[in-house]
Amino acid sequence: MNKTFSEADDLLNDIMEKLESTTLDKNTQLIVCPPFPFLEMTSDYSDDSYFLVGAQNVSDQEVGAYTGEVSAAMLESLEIDYCIVGHSERRAYYHETDEIVARKVDQLLKHNLKPIVCCGEVLEEREAGKQCEVVRKQIEDGLFHLTEEQFSNVIIAYEPVWAIGTGKTATPDQAQEMHAFIRSLIAGKYGDAVAEETSILYGGSCKPSNAKELFANKDVDGGLIGGASLKAEVFIGIATAF
Repeated sequence: MNKTFSEADDLLNDIMEKLESTTLDKNTQLIVCPPFPFLEMTSDYSDDSYFLVGAQNVSDQEVGAYTGEVSAAMLESLEIDYCIVGHSERRAYYHETDEIVARKVDQLLKHNLKPIVCCGEVLEEREAGKQCEVVRKQIEDGLFHLTEEQFSNVIIAYEPVWAIGTGKTATPDQAQEMHAFIRSLIAGKYGDAVAEETSILYGGSCKPSNAKELFANKDVDGGLIGGASLKAEVFIGIATAF
């Protein structure tokens, strides 16, 4: 929840200018996920640039008397490509359960949007050695009701919650260990081919200085970037780390 309309406009212009003078790896896909009021503007900008657009959240309901909510159908009508669900802040502050996340995923897939589904443990769970147990439950309860075809449209983002906005970062080995674990869960449910094709992003204090080392890991396919995305040069600096 950052930026006014004019500030968002400036940031998007900065991102576009830097992309014009930057060569991204041909396999790198850049997605910008602004707050709801800026989605249409961002979508308009994306028509002339090298990024796709996603929303930060969506309702788990189709339509009706849910004042203040934004439906998947509304996002589809804006020609949005992606949507983040299950973010650690939504889980912590708005008490979103795995069951709610599952319903949101269903709504997005029904309306041809690709979910970016977040999972991850808090510090107490990591210190208790329960990180794999926590992540397993989030993925199984939030995603494993899907068919193989449906799941092929899902992106997963691992967020070590203890490393978000704290200045702490999971070591490359810690990130790889969890990403490999997540991929093994997918392989166990849907098979090796689906698991290998699934993008698993890292979301925990990723910045240009550590992005290259994190992304060098076999099972780390990219980043879910938070505060570092608020400055164009930092954001693009991460995008060029591949």
